[in-house]
Amino acid sequence: MLKIHDPADDSLVGTMPVTAADALGSVLGSAKKAARRWASTPAAERGAAVKDAARELRERVGELAGLIESETGKPRAEAEESVLAGVGTLEQYAELGPVHRGRSLLGDPGATDLMVPEARGVVVALTPWNDPVAVACGLLGAALVTGNTVVHKPSERCPHTGGLLGTVLSSLLPDGVLQTVQGDGEIGAALAASRDVDLVAHVGSTAAGRSIASATAKTGAKALLENGGNDPLVVDAGVDPRWAAAQAATGAFANSGQICVAVERIYVHQDIADAFLGALAEEAGNRRLAPLVDRRHREGVHDQVVEAIAQGAEPLTGGELPDGPGAFYPATVLVGCTTGMRVFKEETFGPVAPVCVTPDFDQALELAATDDYGLAATVLTASMEHAQRAWRELPVGTVKVNDVFGGAPGGSAHPRRASGSGYGYGPELLDEMTQTKVVHLAPPGP
Repeated sequence: MLKIHDPADDSLVGTMPVTAADALGSVLGSAKKAARRWASTPAAERGAAVKDAARELRERVGELAGLIESETGKPRAEAEESVLAGVGTLEQYAELGPVHRGRSLLGDPGATDLMVPEARGVVVALTPWNDPVAVACGLLGAALVTGNTVVHKPSERCPHTGGLLGTVLSSLLPDGVLQTVQGDGEIGAALAASRDVDLVAHVGSTAAGRSIASATAKTGAKALLENGGNDPLVVDAGVDPRWAAAQAATGAFANSGQICVAVERIYVHQDIADAFLGALAEEAGNRRLAPLVDRRHREGVHDQVVEAIAQGAEPLTGGELPDGPGAFYPATVLVGCTTGMRVFKEETFGPVAPVCVTPDFDQALELAATDDYGLAATVLTASMEHAQRAWRELPVGTVKVNDVFGGAPGGSAHPRRASGSGYGYGPELLDEMTQTKVVHLAPPGP
């Protein structure tokens, strides 16, 4: 039984039964049985069903946002925006699915050669707690419109949110096309190891992603992974330090730092370091943050901060556990950080801004590029030369210049190294959810 407490005041949100491990075979069997029928459904009908599901989801925005707030601590207004983003994603894939296409090839004029996309079959979607509806809608929407059936396991930290999402969407789909199971990592691992699964899509920790990759290497299923990030922010000389500090604070403290592409480590040029750090400390002191998802997660964040201070880092703000109920943690700015500290080497996923002062842009760029992760990076610079160097040299999937959370909709990048593999968003996600078959049609004998 999953027991969920509100991270703001420790009150009980509710309990959720865990799907029994011996019931997974039946769930996957239903998905496999429905797969052929759903794949042969005209693409326009699949798109229409997903569009209907999006319309129904829009009617339940308030209910879903309330669950997100109570289970994860995300403020109500932000939770509503997040659900609406998920609705928009479903609508997008409902339109893109029917126009997803293959290619014809130029071969013998007397024959026809085609590259045809086909549904993979049964997709397992393992989704996170930090943005539970928006992320799930991307994976579920893309899988469904391309003709796959889906078994969805939401994070055990937000089972009520995931359960309601599944109920709303599955009510508009044929039996077996979308099913929701509940449980912790053991249930996710069992799904990933099943030979009845054709693709495992996972957004979450690097450790879980590596376990999934190992499991799918044995079964032959495709692994589509967006895992942890340790995103750098490079602050160059020549920029307004107060503007740069506001950008850094947004990147490090938004959603209490619980964002996959949050700023996790900061390299600032020595020429503006003092002004930047003063402004960043002021930004941090003025922020009233939502709680972290639970006390267990808060302990992990605080452990990294305490360890960094013991190794010589200095807290300009924050760094102490607050009194009172809930899982709150203050916006924390650490100076004097070194690249060997765990707060610089690992994803903190909390409202912590560790800063390293560098003598020049070259060193900052080199340090930013030296990491086991490769999700995203941000560079604040007034130099076009430095901007060009940054996007070319940083080994990450997404580079943002002068806008920490900027970007046009529909962008889809490949995360690198420990951050995962495969497209996770945009039209390209439809390619991940399908497999290509080459067909050669020649006329019969002489």
